[in-house]
This record gives sequence, C-alpha cells and structure tokens, in this order.
Amino acid sequence: MSTYLLVHGSWHSGRCWDRVVPLLTSAGHRVLAPSLTGYGDKAHLLSPEVGLNTHVDDIVGLITEEDLTEVVLVGHSYAGLVISSVANQVPERIAQLVYLDAMVPEDGETAADVMPVTQSLIDLAMKSDSGWRVPPLPEMPPPAGLFGVTDPADVAWLRTMLSDQPVRCLQQPVRLDNPAARAIPRTHIHCVANKPEGFDRRPVPAIQPNGTPAQVWELATGHDCMITMPAELSELLLKLG
Repeated sequence: MSTYLLVHGSWHSGRCWDRVVPLLTSAGHRVLAPSLTGYGDKAHLLSPEVGLNTHVDDIVGLITEEDLTEVVLVGHSYAGLVISSVANQVPERIAQLVYLDAMVPEDGETAADVMPVTQSLIDLAMKSDSGWRVPPLPEMPPPAGLFGVTDPADVAWLRTMLSDQPVRCLQQPVRLDNPAARAIPRTHIHCVANKPEGFDRRPVPAIQPNGTPAQVWELATGHDCMITMPAELSELLLKLG
C-alpha cells in the first residue's frame, strides 16, 4: 500500500480530486486530498496573509501529524511550488514527487519566475479594490474552456469549488536548499491539449536532480486532467505506487 497525497492548484479545492481518489483507493492505497488554507472547507481562512509558505505548512503539518511515510506527493499547477518546498523540509518522508502540469521551481524562485505570465495576475490583484485577491481565470471558448474543462456539467461542478487566490502565493519564493530533497525521484505529467496562450511550461531537463533520466508522461487533455481524464491519470499514478 502506498500513500498518495494530492495537492490542488490555484483557485481549486481538494474536491477537484473526487474522481481520482476512489480509483486509487480501490487499488488498495491510502489517499489524502486536502484543501489548502483559503479554499474549500478552509475558504473562511482566506486572507492577505495567506501565501505559499502557508500552503507548505499545511502539507508538512498533515504529513507529520498523520506520520506519513513513503508518500507519493502530487502537485497540480501552482502546487508544484508547494510540493517542492514540502520535499525540501521533509525529504525522508517522500518517495516520489509528481509534477502534474505543474510549475517546477529552482531555489529562490516565485511563481512569476517560473511562469512569467503570472506577473500580470499579480499586477491586476495589486491594482484591484482588494489589493490582494487574484480571481480565477475566466472561461474561454472551446476548446480551452475553464481550465481545460468544456463539458457543461463539469464546468458547473468546477465552478462550485473555485475561489480567489491570495497574491502572496505568487510572490513568495521557494526555498530548496536541502540536498537530500534532490535524491527524490520525479515524474512529470503534462496535459498537452488546449494550452492557453502564454502558459508555457519549461522544458524538463533530460536528467533529474538525482542523476537518473527524466520521466515525462503526457495526457491528451486540458489542464484539469483530474476532472477530464481521471481514469487515465489514475492509471499513470498507480505506476508509481
């Protein structure tokens, strides 16, 4: 039995994994899909003080409180920053890092460093009435849809879990100064259909930080693959368990 810890990205909540969790559980694994501070059941905690460090503390706290080990740590989108920082703090508890259509930072980088288009979201938030709220990206005409989701019923369901993101999440840098974290195997899963213009991912280096060849898999769907292709995503994740 493996332990899968699924970390959602910007604006979403832990409910975005609802179609993946039972598939991993039915294969005999333990699965946790928490909502980060400010989202889902923690939406009431949304504030200007919530940032990347808050979300790293959320996940490190869960891992230590539950005494989780050999964790397959999956980060979607923005949560690539979160899982990188978590691994830096508790590398001995992480068996695999999975970057699911995610930002992959270097030490000291912010979201805007990894994906420069993010700076425009920061600028809009700073100039808005609130001064700190980053609203979800708007729905685009098909095939882009809402985070790559185009089915009307799925879009309606996705809307129920979206909330604003604090700008501090995009401004705080990651700290990746623990050499032990570099030994953790990494897998990259890229969603290769209907990518919005400007949201370009960095090429994955041919060699992982631990010296082994990079492992990159692709899903022919939009960004929110856990909603649009849960079975296919789960099949890939089960290869790591």
